[in-house]
Amino acid sequence: MKHLIRKCTACGAYTLKQECPKCGKPTQDPHPPKYSPDDKYVRYRVAERYESDKDYK
Repeated sequence: MKHLIRKCTACGAYTLKQECPKCGKPTQDPHPPKYSPDDKYVRYRVAERYESDKDYK
């Protein structure tokens, strides 16, 4: 099932478009990906999460 609603990364507004009508920034899917125990790429997502946490400290 494809999600139709999208969220602006800059202002937090919800829209159906690829670009925010308020600020013109790109939007992204606000829903997390489904969990699968057979996920081949979990190692990369976990590594990316820890790398992004280092940027905030």
